[in-house]
Amino acid sequence: MADATLPEGAAVRPGEDDLTAEQRDRRRRLIDAAFELGAEGGYDAVQMRDVAATANVALATIYRNFSSKDHLLAAAMTEWTGRLRDRVATRPPREGTATEQMIEVLGRACSAMERQPKLSMALVRALSSSDAGVRQSGTEVRSSIASVGDDILAHLDPEVRADILAVLGHVWYSSLVGWANGRSSFDTVTTELERACRVLITPYER
Repeated sequence: MADATLPEGAAVRPGEDDLTAEQRDRRRRLIDAAFELGAEGGYDAVQMRDVAATANVALATIYRNFSSKDHLLAAAMTEWTGRLRDRVATRPPREGTATEQMIEVLGRACSAMERQPKLSMALVRALSSSDAGVRQSGTEVRSSIASVGDDILAHLDPEVRADILAVLGHVWYSSLVGWANGRSSFDTVTTELERACRVLITPYER
């Protein structure tokens, strides 16, 4: 994958808050192109030249935004979890215990990933990269996932809530890695998350 790493001499990428409206639009088109290519062909199908062509931008423009295709895919994962957060905010679970509500929300996320297995595997694989941009995106992904559960666990002490959400994030990621590597079925992901919710949250409801 000769086009997957930052070319020598490429410019330092600005933060998204520093971008103009036009630059943000191009960045969004690049992420949407990564979604499209990843959904069709998985990780190997997301080549930077193909992303550039699909998004109708110059190849150099990609590298002004993303250091590698792993960084691009990790940014796509950030976008995906942000959309999940927004959907939950507009349609939160209203019935059941906190444990049941958390299981429902995480179940929605798992169902969305299961419907796009090639894309989901590509996103999970990218998050395993040591690329500095990926590390930042990973932090944003964890923040989005945590915010999904903030309202559900609002009755808990803030430190306890943060600990529970952090552990749930780790369980989700590790089970997704096992699935993406072919070591388990996707049912294992949902089973592990449900078990973690019951172990971590249910004791605080008694």
